Amino acid sequence: MPGMRVGERTVRVPLDWSDPARGDIEVFVRELVDPDRRGDDLPLLTYLQGGPGGANPRPLKADGWIEEALEHYRVVLVDQRGTGRSTPIDAQTVAATGDAEAGADYLACFRADSIVRDLEHVRATVYKGQKWTTLAQSYGGWLTLAYLSHAPEALSAAYVCGGVPGNPMSADEVYRRTFDRVAAKTAEYYRRYPQDADRVAAIADRLAAGPVHLPDGDVLTVRRFQTLGIDFGMKPGFERMHWLVEHAFITGDRLSEGFLADVLARTSSAANPLFWTLQESIYGDGPNGPTAWAAQRERDRRPEFGEDRRPLPFTGEMAFPWMFEEVRLLRGFAPAVHALAERREWSPILDAERLAANEVPVAAAVYFDDMFVDAGLQLDTLKGVGNSQAWVTNEFEHDGIGSGRVLTRLRDLVRDRGGERR
Repeated sequence: MPGMRVGERTVRVPLDWSDPARGDIEVFVRELVDPDRRGDDLPLLTYLQGGPGGANPRPLKADGWIEEALEHYRVVLVDQRGTGRSTPIDAQTVAATGDAEAGADYLACFRADSIVRDLEHVRATVYKGQKWTTLAQSYGGWLTLAYLSHAPEALSAAYVCGGVPGNPMSADEVYRRTFDRVAAKTAEYYRRYPQDADRVAAIADRLAAGPVHLPDGDVLTVRRFQTLGIDFGMKPGFERMHWLVEHAFITGDRLSEGFLADVLARTSSAANPLFWTLQESIYGDGPNGPTAWAAQRERDRRPEFGEDRRPLPFTGEMAFPWMFEEVRLLRGFAPAVHALAERREWSPILDAERLAANEVPVAAAVYFDDMFVDAGLQLDTLKGVGNSQAWVTNEFEHDGIGSGRVLTRLRDLVRDRGGERR
């Protein structure tokens, strides 16, 4: 590909690392290297994608953080289990496992601890145990702290972009903070585009007045429309919403097919069904109890997020139980997801003692205005991670990693403290 030599392979791993008899799945590995350096003995950098359930980037050219990384590393992109070209997962796959508890057991195999075990298997079998550096985006930070908790000897350094979880992890605490952040972002959207308040209200009024069907047959409800606010956490999110609602009506109160197609594309979960399915289970850690639809409980305590409020409030990265009724591609997950929400015991993710004793250089970009991962929680956690440092900035939103300057800054922080471990 332009500016990159690409290698691809698959590696088989157990579905359940604690019970290999349950069978194997495939994990897909893509490697990128500067074509002029493909024969060089380069250090490795593996990218820990956001999500949960996000596949690795499919680059069109060497730009952004990839361009920066290729100057220094051989880049390893492992599609996390259940994503991309790794063995796929959808509602039919989960339903075929049996009842609700069997489905929940299956979904639990796709959490951070299993992903770290997969990465360790790839590192051992494909790269002969060579240490590597990790670059994490969002949920990749969960994977980073899990890696530092379970196999720190594998890492030369860890760079994290907008993704340091609270420790101890608590879904309730996360949503208590992020609902406030979504409200602030929504207010900023209406401040920037005041004309959109009436347009959005008109859309919500039309949806409340009677069924409006999306191209796949789903009914577009007001609360599903509100979930589009998840994009407010990204740098161009306000602009994308502005252009979306601009063409909402074709005439009178009839919503245009183009608008409905765009809404479907943004809310169908076709590209990443695990995102909402595992959204709250990423906070399960050892005996910390059921998540029990924490986001819905927090929303129920906040009447200002009601569907009848005007200007219409939006929501963000919050999974609600009604999604598994209203979104066609999520309905088949419903029994398993409800069972998962009631789970009291989880596989362990974070080890506070090992994190406190950590010696791996860790540098984290903490986006001060981050709508998804509260900056205060991130900084509190980093206080308990040895050899870590934070770069706090409001220059970027949650997608700041798209700029190569973020990785450059994080690498400089580690270099100035002695560099990566070899």
